[in-house]
This record gives sequence, structure tokens and C-alpha cells, in this order.
Amino acid sequence: MPDRVDWHTYFMNIARQVATRATCPRKHVGAVIARDRTILSTGYNGSARGLPHCEDVGCDIEDGHCVSAVHAEANAIIQAARIGVSVAGAELYTTASPCWPCFKLIANAGISRVYYGEFYRDEKSLAVARQAGIELVIPCPESKPGRSSPSPDNSRTPGRSTSALPASAGTLPGSPGSRP
Repeated sequence: MPDRVDWHTYFMNIARQVATRATCPRKHVGAVIARDRTILSTGYNGSARGLPHCEDVGCDIEDGHCVSAVHAEANAIIQAARIGVSVAGAELYTTASPCWPCFKLIANAGISRVYYGEFYRDEKSLAVARQAGIELVIPCPESKPGRSSPSPDNSRTPGRSTSALPASAGTLPGSPGSRP
């Protein structure tokens, strides 16, 4: 039987696919909310429902950020709420670490753990996560198809928690890139 990817890699791969639906050209981000190995909701960054997409009319930039786009994490939480699904105790997989406004939504929604694919420039979320009782997990490097993502101790855990990171969170791996 061929090797299957572990659950964390599976959900992160789906988040990457969800990001392909993003409509803001500045950064494509995808998010998946899962609990008990079941997807509860997905979201990607794009304009508010019923408004024109950035890719069609351009971005509305304020202070270096696109204010037209709703972030992927927020859209995933909103989508779950729209369909009446609680995300309390769930895990969120996102292709970029959450910005401060999205982190506050994640905390208030009761999401307990966040896996992210690359560091996004906002360090405040990383600094406050432990205090809020939310575990932020840096996944292992890109997995090869059909392989799990073993940690350095060869277990099948997906990455390392920020609880093991130094206070200088700005040195995390991944590209800071700009995000809407």
C-alpha cells in the first residue's frame, strides 16, 4: 500500500488549493477549519460578498494593505457561522500566519490550534498566542506527495509549536510577503 500523507499535510494541501480561489492579486491565501479529521469550513481572501473582485477593479489600498479583501481565516469562520457550524475546539490550517485582526477572530471563535505555511509579517499574533491559549504550529518543510511530514525526532507530528520558539518570532522560516 502506498504511503498516504498525514492529516495535517492533507488539510494544508487543501488550504493551498483553496488559495487558488483568491481574488486579490496581492496575495493568495487559503484556510481550512477542521475538527476530528473533518473539514468544517474553508475560506480564501477576496472581496466582500456581492462586491467587485480586486482582480477585476483593482485593490483599494490603505496604509499598504488592500482593504477590499476579507482574509481567508475570516472568510472560513464567517462561512461556518453562515451554515450554523461551531468551530469551537477546531484547528485552522492557513497558508500564511494570521494577521492580528484575524487572530482575534480565531481566538473569539474558540479555535484551539493554527497550522500555517509561511510567516506573515504580523508578529503580534505569535507573541499573544500562548496567552490566548492558542497553539500556533509551524509545519515541517513542504511534503513530497505520498509522504508524511516527520518531525526531526522522526515522529509523525507535523511541525513545532511556537511555544518552543525564541522570543524573536521575526526570524521564523518562510517569506514575509505582502498580504492584502
